[in-house]
Amino acid sequence: MTTAEYAVGTLAACALAAVLYKVVTSGAVSGALQQLIVRALHATF
Repeated sequence: MTTAEYAVGTLAACALAAVLYKVVTSGAVSGALQQLIVRALHATF
């Protein structure tokens, strides 16, 4: 790949990381993850 392709790939990776960060830190996803962890910690075996 050329330098321009690396630059475009890096920008795309950063944009995807920003979108994923926003999704993961949103209230709904944060609450769902928290509930999942609580259920896993209180599971009976």
